[in-house]
Amino acid sequence: MSAGGGCFIGASLSCADLIVFLYASVLHVRPQTRTAIDRDYLFLSKGHDVPALYGTLADFGFFDAQRLANHLSPRDSIYWHPNRAIPGIEFHSGSLGHLPAVAIGVAMDIKMSGGANRVFVIVGDGELNEGSVWEAALVAAAHKLDNLVVVVDRNGFQANVRTEDLVPLEPIEAKFAAFGWATARIDGHDFSEMEGCFTRLPFEPGKPSVIVADTVRGKGLASLEHRADRWFVALTATEIDTLLDELHGGGVAEVTSEPRIVR
Repeated sequence: MSAGGGCFIGASLSCADLIVFLYASVLHVRPQTRTAIDRDYLFLSKGHDVPALYGTLADFGFFDAQRLANHLSPRDSIYWHPNRAIPGIEFHSGSLGHLPAVAIGVAMDIKMSGGANRVFVIVGDGELNEGSVWEAALVAAAHKLDNLVVVVDRNGFQANVRTEDLVPLEPIEAKFAAFGWATARIDGHDFSEMEGCFTRLPFEPGKPSVIVADTVRGKGLASLEHRADRWFVALTATEIDTLLDELHGGGVAEVTSEPRIVR
């Protein structure tokens, strides 16, 4: 949320709990093993949510947290979308629907090499409108990639429109099941539910797994939660301070600056 541009704060907060949980309790990867051949992989297909990933990587020591202040600065590589120049970022993303196919390629290579590591890819619910996601789903099932896990960040919005008012997505689990996947659905902000779900992977031998995680856009900031007009924001320094105070229990903030439209 630097003065130079802003960020996709709502969608970043919807998947922040999932990303933190994955790095804290699921993924076998740490700064010292980030290039190891037997590491687990995380691909962020909904690349505009990268502030949540950058923050998590910094907290886990992949890079100096002071670099976060360089967001959108020409002197650094911390941009609106994932950038492999940042330690811990596995692949560039931003064009929605592309990384499930990339994840399949990595999962197939692991299978062919006899590895035991796993591949996780986080997709947005609106991203499921991309045909490439479903092409990838068919291929993953055909190759029995039970080392592949797709996590759907189901926050109910696609940009500034509710998904069910644009192109209805439900029933998501039944659609993946029809494509040959094993499915589960959880509260994407409940760490006990995440623990119970992710420890069961793979859900079925010989099948890729999908976890539909019901989330709240803007989670943790009541003044921004569920707001379609706050899918992207460029905040003033005063508004940032007020939101930080709200995050730490200081009451509900009022955001008055005009939202920016990014196409």
